[in-house]
Amino acid sequence: MDPRQRLRHGSLSLALLATAGSATAIDSATLISSSLSPDCLAYRVVGVCYWLRCTPYGCKVKTSVKVRHYVPDAVVSSYADTGTNPWREVALMSPANPSAQGGGDSTTNQSNENALLKFKNADVIGHPGTLLFNRFASQFGYSCTGAGAAYRPYLLSSFDVPAWRYNVPEMVYPEALTPGQREVGVTGNLWGSVYPRGGFLQQADDYKAAAVVAQRAGDVVTRSGQPHLYQSLLARAQPGYWPAGALRENDADSGKWQRLQPDLSMNCAVFPNSEALPQAEDGAYAWSLWRPYSCCKREGQFFLGSTDTGS
Repeated sequence: MDPRQRLRHGSLSLALLATAGSATAIDSATLISSSLSPDCLAYRVVGVCYWLRCTPYGCKVKTSVKVRHYVPDAVVSSYADTGTNPWREVALMSPANPSAQGGGDSTTNQSNENALLKFKNADVIGHPGTLLFNRFASQFGYSCTGAGAAYRPYLLSSFDVPAWRYNVPEMVYPEALTPGQREVGVTGNLWGSVYPRGGFLQQADDYKAAAVVAQRAGDVVTRSGQPHLYQSLLARAQPGYWPAGALRENDADSGKWQRLQPDLSMNCAVFPNSEALPQAEDGAYAWSLWRPYSCCKREGQFFLGSTDTGS
């Protein structure tokens, strides 16, 4: 099957999934199948790697193709009611507890007003579709391994209480106090600020609020040494392997989002995007976080370097 046929088959699979998704929850089977997204994969050849292969008879320089593509590292859920992650199989990982019981919005109790202050929990959990995705990506050529491990929790906000519910210590960070720094969107289409990276923000639109909170959670787990209770979602660079770095808002070269809930999209984009913004009746949303990796097949004992084509 040629690459164009594979693209058409992958798109058809996701189109069928998009019509079959649950209105209130999403399951692992749907998440696994959602990783078959040619648009999110964005597979391309970007250069050549050089290796030195030595045998008892001498040494030779060998080459291999350098590729770049995105990997669905994690599922990021952003939801209002504590303990109700819309990914049903992992909801018990982040139950309500004495320090994190409630959720929801703050309003003035006027029927003609939207919620003024919103709160969202956020969970970052390793994408369950790793095995199926690896087989899918390998059809296009050599494929790269991502940093995420299936079902591993990287951030569960119900256990990250001081940082997520009280913004300690990030409420006094310069990024949180200075308007215009670290914001999701641009003037005229501003969804919210990345800092402080907690669950509260001022945003009347529920989808935008959930997206900003998801961006905050992704920002935390793709960095080391942050003042949160979490595990880093990072891989170590190796010869011939260039893993994704820190997630940056408004920058597709650091990561993209695939909407999973309240409906399934077959495309990936950064926030803010131009697609319709579906509102979840229960305030629960989920996205796959796709991150870019580059790699090449090892063809010798020593890595000599690589040349990028610029394509």
